[in-house]
Amino acid sequence: MSPKEQFVCMLPNDPLEKADAIALLEGDNLDRIPEAARLFKEGFAPLIVITGGFRGDPAHSTPASEMKPEMVSAGVPEKSIVLEESSQNTREQAVEVMKLAQEKAWKKLIIVASHYHQYRAFLTFLKAMREAELDLVLMNAPVRDLPWFKDDTQGKRVDLLAKEFERIAEYQKKGHVASYEDGIEYLQWKESRR
Repeated sequence: MSPKEQFVCMLPNDPLEKADAIALLEGDNLDRIPEAARLFKEGFAPLIVITGGFRGDPAHSTPASEMKPEMVSAGVPEKSIVLEESSQNTREQAVEVMKLAQEKAWKKLIIVASHYHQYRAFLTFLKAMREAELDLVLMNAPVRDLPWFKDDTQGKRVDLLAKEFERIAEYQKKGHVASYEDGIEYLQWKESRR
């Protein structure tokens, strides 16, 4: 089994524990909001950082400022929401959230992205964490109930999954994401803590 295949099998089963914050990545319309709200209401973290200020195409991207009212409607108090609006992509989201983590001395962070985006998001956050020289416990909490085969503004998510792996390969060459091996090593380290 290749490192990629191992990582793909391991990451969706990442156990959650209480954290300092939940990082909700913009994208996939507003479909990620219910998962972040659920985690908040179940007491996994006292704070949600809605990260992403992307405006324009693609149509499925909603800036953090427009996601905030939806999060409040989902039952998260406004005082428990932090907006990060300068980032324009997953890499910038990770860098900006790491700045917040450093500033606030966070130790544990839950990442909420769509099921097809979880692998690149996690590897991007892992890379940004190491570049910031932080020692965080990163946890993966993908939105699990999204349809794979329904056509919407971005196409079918099953097709987006294939594109995510192409992006991982592309961004690894640029040094923007950790390798699959790094991801496995990190997950192994997390498991050894229990």
